[in-house]
Amino acid sequence: MEKIIKFSNASTHFYFDSSFKQVTKIADKKALVVITDENIFKAHPATFKGLNTIVLKPGEAYKVQATVDEVINTLISMEADRKTVLVGVGGGVITDLTGYIASVYMRGIRFGFVPTSILALIDASIGGKNGIDVDRYKNLVGIIRQPSFILHDVSFLQSLPQNEWENGFAEIIKHACIKDAAMFRQLQQESLSTYQKDKKKLSSLIRRNALIKTKVVQKDEFEKGDRRLLNLGHTLGHALEKEYELMHGQAVAIGTTYACHISEQLTGFSQTAAVVALLEQYQLPTYASFDKQKVFNGLKMDKKREQKEMNFVLLNKIGQGVVKPIAMKQLEKIINKL
Repeated sequence: MEKIIKFSNASTHFYFDSSFKQVTKIADKKALVVITDENIFKAHPATFKGLNTIVLKPGEAYKVQATVDEVINTLISMEADRKTVLVGVGGGVITDLTGYIASVYMRGIRFGFVPTSILALIDASIGGKNGIDVDRYKNLVGIIRQPSFILHDVSFLQSLPQNEWENGFAEIIKHACIKDAAMFRQLQQESLSTYQKDKKKLSSLIRRNALIKTKVVQKDEFEKGDRRLLNLGHTLGHALEKEYELMHGQAVAIGTTYACHISEQLTGFSQTAAVVALLEQYQLPTYASFDKQKVFNGLKMDKKREQKEMNFVLLNKIGQGVVKPIAMKQLEKIINKL
């Protein structure tokens, strides 16, 4: 199923329930350069036969400028030109790197994504944010540029480790919290193992989440308002993720738990118990002890901060997120009391 989503100055073709083989129909095989990581390359060797492929070391630790330089040198040696199309096959690290490299190589070449994790399918691949980490600051350097296509092939999920499934469901629960109370109820009635066994249910859930994110991005591509809602659990989450080397989904789940508690104080939110129970139902962490001051210091460099205020995502009720500016001094007090 193909759906074209228009953004301010570009359109992205979504190929839902598709197959990786379609890639050579979307772009000329000779022009394609695939970027993937060692884990995916080893798990699906036949998939990459006959394609120009750059294989990177896996993990967030490699989402840095040194990797970008290495890939650009490889592209130069391959004589990649303006007709070259980069295709990122992987999770969020690969899609981030591919989009960023394609945006700066020769001032911008075409690129597309084949996301291979739940997190990448419903979140990281969508919206045009492409970036790299600098020191302990996530995505500090980057660009907003839309991919020309995103292709969904859920057969890649067969090789996904269990903790990566859990990781992705943190973002699905986040989407339900900010935008979709009906999906929240649906998740309460199902379990992770149901979705792992039922390909049809899984594909439909992934499509629903991908469309939630695309709608938010369409309305606010450059993050001036509504798009900030997608950061529920991320402000505290990113600070925790870097400080304690957590997986993204784990950090977001903990961040969402505390965002619910902060919402109780600032919006009168009264459904914290339901959110915490759902996160735990999908094997995600909720409460954690952490060095409050250290995490607050990490938080200060968050891109959502504007001088002395932080744009913090809170909940009015399940299905309705809201962005509230909180003075940094007040936020420090709140965090110290968590």
